[in-house]
Amino acid sequence: MTTTNERKILVAVDEGEESTYALSWCLKNVVAEDSKDTLVLLYVKPPQVVYTALDGSGYLFSPDIIATMDNYRNQVAESVIEKAKKLCKDLQDVKVETRVEQGDPRDVICSAAEKMGVDMVVVGSHGYGMIKRAFLGSVSNHCAQNAKCPVLIVKKPKTSAATTSTSS
Repeated sequence: MTTTNERKILVAVDEGEESTYALSWCLKNVVAEDSKDTLVLLYVKPPQVVYTALDGSGYLFSPDIIATMDNYRNQVAESVIEKAKKLCKDLQDVKVETRVEQGDPRDVICSAAEKMGVDMVVVGSHGYGMIKRAFLGSVSNHCAQNAKCPVLIVKKPKTSAATTSTSS
């Protein structure tokens, strides 16, 4: 084949099974082995919490405690990215890049997609109901409405349905 199909695909990853499933689905159904695609794995750390000067018992948070909490957030980010990279280890011609950013995932994913000029964004869906989605805000819905490129929302099948349904 003489055609070189070079796409840049951003996949949002987090600690949830839904994003792992979305990445796996993307690898099986979107990314072609001989495509020269670039896969960007993006993890968004939650916004840094603004700590009040006093904790509940009236003591100040020490810099050590704040540093420990920040260190934990960095370890979680590193762990999520490493898990996602392992899923991609068998890719031959596909380039895998990783990015860790901080902020509201809805805004960061859309902004990163635009800045990097990606061809597609892939996100998992938590499958929240209407009430929960109204309170928590749907990252996938926000991206679908606001990203300037196509957004693929991958919904993880229910465990009972996954054993009975077949896909081609």
